[in-house]
Amino acid sequence: MREIARAADLSAANLYYYFRSKHELLYFCQDHSLDRMMEACRAAHASRTAPAERLRRVIRAHLTCMLDELDGAAAHTEVDALPAGLRGQIVAKRDRYERAVRRIVAAGSRAGAFVTCDATLVTRALLGALNWTARWFRPDGPRAPAAVADAYAEYLVRGLLR
Repeated sequence: MREIARAADLSAANLYYYFRSKHELLYFCQDHSLDRMMEACRAAHASRTAPAERLRRVIRAHLTCMLDELDGAAAHTEVDALPAGLRGQIVAKRDRYERAVRRIVAAGSRAGAFVTCDATLVTRALLGALNWTARWFRPDGPRAPAAVADAYAEYLVRGLLR
């Protein structure tokens, strides 16, 4: 809480004005991040672009949310730190997001744009790679979040192209 307050230029006491507990704050971070990523999936599905471009857009949005926004960083992956009731809500939303990404992978495979694959396995590998960036990325490092997002989008999608 102290680190978050410092990053937000607030006192820890001010955070408790908005959130009753650290669990509530963590839930908010995860819920908000998932909302942003779900919106990216909805926009990608509605875009009617090629499956590869839709997947690139989702990857870029996912990494931008995680690496370029305070509320989307490593907190996004700390599901086990939540109490059971809040954890259940986040896991259900996270599963909806995974299914939305999986639909893009499966549609690309069915259309012949992507190699034939197990869309569930590929999606989980892809999301695992994206989520792990929160563990190693440093804002003062050699690449900006947008550059990492672009590189990942190109690299991960290229591995699926037929």
